[in-house]
Order: sequence, then C-alpha cells, then structure tokens
Amino acid sequence: MNEFSFSVPQNIVVGRGTMAKLPEIAKKLGGSHALIISDPNLEQLGLVKKTADYLEEAGIAVDSFTETEANPSVETVDKATEKFKAAGADFIVALGGGSPMDVSKAVGVLAKYGGSITEYEGAHKVPGKIVPLIALPTTAGTGSEVTAFSVITDHSRDYKLTVFSYELFPAYAILDAELIMTAPATVAAACGIDAFIHAEEAYISTAASPFSDAMAEKAMELIGGNIRRFVANRMDAEAAEAMMTGSLFAGLAFSFARLGNVHAMSHPISAYFNVPHGVANAVLLPVIAEYNALADHGRYLKIYNYISKIPAYEGEFEPMMLVEAIVLFLWKRSRQRFPQWQQMP
Repeated sequence: MNEFSFSVPQNIVVGRGTMAKLPEIAKKLGGSHALIISDPNLEQLGLVKKTADYLEEAGIAVDSFTETEANPSVETVDKATEKFKAAGADFIVALGGGSPMDVSKAVGVLAKYGGSITEYEGAHKVPGKIVPLIALPTTAGTGSEVTAFSVITDHSRDYKLTVFSYELFPAYAILDAELIMTAPATVAAACGIDAFIHAEEAYISTAASPFSDAMAEKAMELIGGNIRRFVANRMDAEAAEAMMTGSLFAGLAFSFARLGNVHAMSHPISAYFNVPHGVANAVLLPVIAEYNALADHGRYLKIYNYISKIPAYEGEFEPMMLVEAIVLFLWKRSRQRFPQWQQMP
C-alpha cells in the first residue's frame, strides 16, 4: 500500500430541516454580517429570502448577491467581491449548486488577499485561511461543499481555470435534503450524473487511497441505487437524502484522489459551448470508460454492480460490460424521459 494522508477540517451537518441550524452555526463562526451568494433562480424561488430570514431573526445582518450564472466568470467573482466589501460583511453563505459555491470560495480568497482570481490559478497558491464560509447546497451533484476546488470561467481565454487549495474548504456544510426536492428533473439528472462520475473517476484514479475508495464506493452505492428514483420523483425524501449524502461522499473522494479524463475534457466543452457541466460529463463518460477499459484492474466490476440491476461476478465479467451498462444507465433511459435528447448522438 502506498503512503497516503487525509484531513477533513470541516463541520458537516446532514438531515432534513437542518437549514434551521444556520444562525447557530453562523454565531459559532463569530459572524455578525452575512453575504449570501446565490443565483437568480433561487432568488425567484424564495430560498434566498428564506435563508436571510433565518439569519435576520437571529440578529445577523444580511446582504445578498444573486447574479451568479452557470459556469461563473471572472467578472462575476469581481462583482461579488465588491459587494462583499461594500456591505461590510464578515462571512459568506454559499447557497446553491456548484456555481454559487465556486464564486463564494473565490470571493473568500479575494476579499482576504486581494488581486484577481486568475492569480490563484493552479495548486496551493492561496496563502492562508479565506473568509469564513458556510455552504448550503441545493443540488446533489457537485460536492463543492466539501471540495478544495473553485472552477471559474475566463472568457478572455474561453477557458475554465481551477484554483486548488485546502484553504478553500467551507468551514461548515449544511446538507438539508429539503433544498433539493424541488429541482427540475433535468437538473436532478445532470447533477446526479456529475456526482456519480466524481466517485467513479476518484475510484479508478492512480492517486486513490483506502480513504478515497471508501468514500467513492459508498457514493456509487447511494447514487447508483437512487438516481432513477430521485429523477422520477424529486419529492421522494429517502432518495433525495441518499443522493445528497452520495454527492457529499463523492466530493470527499475526489478531493483526495482527484479526477480523470471525463472532467479534463468536459471543462473546455462547457467553457466554450456553455453546456451544463453534468451533461458534458454524461456525453463523455461512455467514450472515456471504453478508452480506460484496457487498464482495468478489477474495479470496473464493482462500478458495474453499483449501476446495473443484474449483478455480475468474477469470471463472467468483462470490462466492456461496464461500458454497455453506462450507455443504458445514461442514455436509453434518459432519452425516454427527455425527448429533446433524442437528437444527440
């Protein structure tokens, strides 16, 4: 076994209704003025106001920034940073999916250390702790609430830059499944596939360790066994909780084992064509899984059994069976549910 290490320097609360713990957690951080970073859809749905109400009722001042777009840009990070400074806020609440969380992490860096987020591109360039951050995910997909990454689009290069630093971990993450139970089916599907691929790529990574394997295996079990139920009925509370917890574990897995060619190729696709990240991943996964099949060393069988309704056993399994199962898992059922995908190859 190769040497490995890990640290999970976060406080994570999981359970329906746990959003109500937000004021208590904010006070533990010493926060007195929050900037909620979210997006227009969540503002329209009333979730930004609901979050602000919880804080204001506890005597905490609140401002909000809700201009975050899908595949958020350098310019958006700059605007949100200015809003944070102008408001006099002392902590951030990231409310949403991966985009608001990526922006929140970037703002946490710039509000503390200045400059442009492009200056922090790469690994371990953040000099120390960022502005205190509480993450409230509203999708079961990115796992950004427990990852050390912020991915921001630089339109000047048609490029997605990545900031990687363990300083980016939110201090607290609150995973309340009630926040994902109103997601549209298309969002639930794309985000759920993204989470599954986080776990799958971490699991076959050459940087995998027993810790990341444990997180990845449980993530694939939870997501593989519940994504169909959740997309079919987002009000299925049991499936929603399983998806949210699976996304959490997948995020932990890839924070320590990293990702692979699916994500390496999907980032430029979504940056250039503005394709939703999970959809780009789903298109690429069968091709990359086939490409990697020659290098399988026994892990494809486990992945296969997490997504297939008919289990396979050693001696009868071939790696290409996983590729076929992925095509079934992703496309045949997806095309039945989403007719607009019929035109995709």
